Amino acid sequence: MNRIQQLMQPIIVAVAFVLLITACSPAAVQALPMVEKQEFVTHNFTTFGGEVIPEVRVGWEAYGELNDAKDNVILVTHFFSGNSHAAGRYSEDDAQPGYWDAIIGPGKAIDTNIYYVISVDTLVNQEPYNPNVITTGPSTINPETGAPYGLDFPVVTIRDFVNVQKTVLESLGIERLHAVIGASMGSLQALDWAAAYPDQVDRMISVIGMGAADPWTIATLQQWANPIIHDPNWNQGNYYDGEPPLAGMQQTLGMITLTAMHPLIINQLYADSSPREAAPLQDIRNNFSVVERLQDAARVRATYADANHILYLVRANQLFMAGYQDDLATGLQDVQARSLFIPASNDLLLQPYLAKQAHNTLIELGKDSQYVELEGPWGHLDGVFEISQKADLIKEFLNN
Repeated sequence: MNRIQQLMQPIIVAVAFVLLITACSPAAVQALPMVEKQEFVTHNFTTFGGEVIPEVRVGWEAYGELNDAKDNVILVTHFFSGNSHAAGRYSEDDAQPGYWDAIIGPGKAIDTNIYYVISVDTLVNQEPYNPNVITTGPSTINPETGAPYGLDFPVVTIRDFVNVQKTVLESLGIERLHAVIGASMGSLQALDWAAAYPDQVDRMISVIGMGAADPWTIATLQQWANPIIHDPNWNQGNYYDGEPPLAGMQQTLGMITLTAMHPLIINQLYADSSPREAAPLQDIRNNFSVVERLQDAARVRATYADANHILYLVRANQLFMAGYQDDLATGLQDVQARSLFIPASNDLLLQPYLAKQAHNTLIELGKDSQYVELEGPWGHLDGVFEISQKADLIKEFLNN
């Protein structure tokens, strides 16, 4: 295994989203104090689709201090396979910081000496069995039946994620956001915040995101769902008393990792895999080493995941159109926030044209919007690993 493989392999195994961030941090800045996951509970939450969830529990984290005016708040909204652990560590011996630790903290682009930075676990979080995640979804016990909801849990949308976050903020007396920023699925939430609550959001930063799911993106996301749906153990979502659809879920998680990465980095990480490997020639059942290692990573990622939760997350992303009107222009017409779009030029998942469409729509509506692309070999994951490229731009955008 070459040097880059040795360095990068733990990223693939964990989530492909969360290591090597602190290596990008400027040496002069300080580390965050230890962070703590907190729990928020609300009752009778009404979804965008009009259904009522009797009780919603979500986790949240905060960094920095809330000022007396409560006007120094930056909300960080997380990506598909992530959670509210955006920065810092849970303990001194925690080897893995939050995914955007490179830009969140004292003296960093999102400066916790100035801002109170908060992040919330989404509904139907991918990892309901992760001890550092608090979420409500299909695996949650339905108080009316005493059993997990399964597919009786209502379909939820990005707007529902936003509305849960809004309820958390209101419980803290926060009525306005200095900024909202998120990557990937987090960018969808950030943009919808600006569209849904225009008088409460001053700045919006969308990293590796989109304004609306188009047919290509909807169909691509469906490829993530299909292995789970076609696993016999899925049983129409009724597997909590039996064997879970582990094979389908592992295949799905492998596909998510692969589609989030560009061939440039895949070919570096797995350079020792080639058409000349002996095992695949000897037996059709033998895999290439790149396939084996991606499958191993998927097995690790499946540890805390739930198949139904993944399906619900897929659907929430497929249903996305900022503002949730008949078209994107109508959905964005009330936006007042200054906007900054930062897609990744090599992103094959949420391709740059999707962010550019939202940016151009805002410009055509006479709104204040900027657009700049990240460069890097990671593809979609450049929005995490290469975000420091735009640290100065983000800092200026927030402080201006």
